[in-house]
Amino acid sequence: MPEAILTARGLAKEFRGFRAVDGVDLDIEEGSVHALVGPNGAGKTTLFNLLTGFLPATAGKITLAGAEISGRRPEDVARAGLARSFQITSLFPQLSLRRHLELALAGPTGLGWRFWRSDRALRDFTPRADELLDQVGLLGHAGEHAGTLAYGRKRALELALALALDPKVLLLDEPTAGMGAEDVDRTVALVQKVRAGRTVVMVEHNMNVVSTLADRVTVLQAGQVLVEGGYAEIRRDPRVISAYLGDADAHR
Repeated sequence: MPEAILTARGLAKEFRGFRAVDGVDLDIEEGSVHALVGPNGAGKTTLFNLLTGFLPATAGKITLAGAEISGRRPEDVARAGLARSFQITSLFPQLSLRRHLELALAGPTGLGWRFWRSDRALRDFTPRADELLDQVGLLGHAGEHAGTLAYGRKRALELALALALDPKVLLLDEPTAGMGAEDVDRTVALVQKVRAGRTVVMVEHNMNVVSTLADRVTVLQAGQVLVEGGYAEIRRDPRVISAYLGDADAHR
């Protein structure tokens, strides 16, 4: 069995007496695609925020590749190899796609956000920026402003930005949210492509996407793990059918 690259033990987050995440144990196998599913309010995004350091945990422990990352700042978690994309796009509309990637690649170096001192220095990152844009199907739009992109392509750019960190584990928050069928199919194909050599954890409501991509599925209810297993297994679990999917979705 593959070893777990990302683990959580007893993970909890409390907001003024309300436990949004309540004693979650999680094992993400290296090289897998692991989906977190459940209705709004189940604690999925809060769990993402805990794993990536955007929220401090009330209790519990998180380890990445055997090293504890609990309580570390988001930028330190990212440098350790855990990168995420967000459900809401957060791009700079007036910057080109290529410049977005150049800045992302420059961030971990000594140049960082002092890029205005030398535009020439950023060009050192152009070849790798173009490789990443090509990987997500955006090289032909490299010189365009991010604000001109259609929604699906903005999400692809955000994926490229996460890949720029060369993460061990890639977390995707609702990667197909708000997309039409064509963009959903394109995103599924893209995730299948970029998963090579890395681990992917995703929050996703579209169960067709989950069934196509996920090796393992964790179902959350009220901040706790309700059931976990392969998609074929959890789709038949009576608790999942009654609480989340409904008969129609459960038998897709």
